[in-house]
Amino acid sequence: MITRGEWRQGAKAPWWYAGRVPQTTPAGVREDLSALPLRERKKLRTRRALAETALHLFVERGYDATTLDDLCDEVEVSKRTFFRTYPSKEDVALAADSDLWSAYLDDVAALAPEGPLVDVLHAALHTTLDSMDADWDRRFLAARDLCDTVPALQAHSLRYCHDTTQAIIDQVSARRGVSPDDVHLRLAIEIVVASWRTASLAWTAQKGRGGRAALTGLLTATFAELPTALSFAP
Repeated sequence: MITRGEWRQGAKAPWWYAGRVPQTTPAGVREDLSALPLRERKKLRTRRALAETALHLFVERGYDATTLDDLCDEVEVSKRTFFRTYPSKEDVALAADSDLWSAYLDDVAALAPEGPLVDVLHAALHTTLDSMDADWDRRFLAARDLCDTVPALQAHSLRYCHDTTQAIIDQVSARRGVSPDDVHLRLAIEIVVASWRTASLAWTAQKGRGGRAALTGLLTATFAELPTALSFAP
């Protein structure tokens, strides 16, 4: 693991790091914080400080070498506060993922219960991406970079994907009055999640080139290929 001190001596830093330091209030947020009660604003700032500082420490010291005590000391919060904010060390490392999918579930809950499901969920995903804060791209790319090298994060990411997919199924089934075991419902949602994964993997492989616009473009292009993919016969 390359430390920041080694970077100053000429070693190459990870492409996404760019000399960043933790930020407790990233520019551009999904909601107007001033409209929230003081207690909620403090919780949100603590959440962001923990996530930013965690990425910073995991890069400098290594994921396994960084303890929760290290993180809590750096942010100046108790471990009790940490566990009220994130369930685990893995969750704070992958906070950008949960930021996206928590917001997506909110957007799905607000959808009109009509229209082709894949199209509706695809449109909602674009709405969610557009609403992410300006620094989300960097945090997401950093988390993906860590995930590629840390087995514990890979396993956690797979489990999180499974749980989130089920949460979408439960929410849409209740919204549309369809059984959560309905094969068409489950296939439609699995297709949406797989399309996101395909597009986001392509974007991270390109090291985030083109920014958010490139990611949304890849997402649109991936969904456009679904008819061809369903009849693909190599």
